[in-house]
Amino acid sequence: MALLNNRHQPLSFSLPHKPYRSASPAPNFCPRLIPLSPLRSFDNLRAVHGCFPLSQFPTRLLSFRPRASVGQSEKHAYRELGGGGEILLDSEDLGDESEVFKKTLRLVECAMFASVAGLAYFLSNSLAVENYFSCFFSFPIVISSMRWGVAAGRKTMVATAMLLLTLSGPVKASTYMLMHGVVGLAMGTLWRLKFSWATSILLCTLVRALGAVGYVLLSSFLIRENILALITINIHASLTFVFAAMGINAIPSMNAIYVIFGSLLLLNCGFFVFLLHILYAILLSKLGLKDSLALPEWLEKAI
Repeated sequence: MALLNNRHQPLSFSLPHKPYRSASPAPNFCPRLIPLSPLRSFDNLRAVHGCFPLSQFPTRLLSFRPRASVGQSEKHAYRELGGGGEILLDSEDLGDESEVFKKTLRLVECAMFASVAGLAYFLSNSLAVENYFSCFFSFPIVISSMRWGVAAGRKTMVATAMLLLTLSGPVKASTYMLMHGVVGLAMGTLWRLKFSWATSILLCTLVRALGAVGYVLLSSFLIRENILALITINIHASLTFVFAAMGINAIPSMNAIYVIFGSLLLLNCGFFVFLLHILYAILLSKLGLKDSLALPEWLEKAI
């Protein structure tokens, strides 16, 4: 009954308690670390930092140095030295006149010109309108050479050939290189180096003629027929018929036929290159590159 009457009273039990002895040394479980200390209550984070300063930790904190600054991007480049392993800060401007910006812009423009030239040539061959747009196939190489130098024009030509090699195969890529790519590179190089128009037209005519002969030889190899011999035989038959119609009893020799064939080829290529010079000079002048061109007086006055 006494137990039932005291059921509302709290029961007290005596537990064994070992008081804390502050004079005893704190055990060190691991060397070079902070010794254990008695638990204390902290009011805020500032008290925590005051109790455990960072200087007590054995590990030295490394200072953080960002690779690039968002606010000041003109001074960002870090360069690692091979010998000492140090990190130095190099000042490099990332503005419109910087070397990094110019290299990036040159790469983008060369890729753009190469893609435009390759797709234009591919679509012209697919739609059988190559003869109407053949005068524009060399223009991307010329403008790339005029803007960024001879090396950029060469890279544009090679990139265009690689694109055509992927899209159409080696025959179309070789045809573009022989008939348009080398001519555009030669014209852009001569204009970049400020050669006169007479020298430029003469050299580009020779390059165009050699490319045309190479194209004929390539076609002869592919179809297993000597197209060059067929051309010279047809020229020989035509001249013999003309001489007979005129009452001239003479048969031209094959050497004369070769001379006539070469002269006609050079004349054809010369007219084509001359028209390309005039067309590209007008286009480049409209694009703002007139000061980079060495135009003749009559054309400069006309433009």
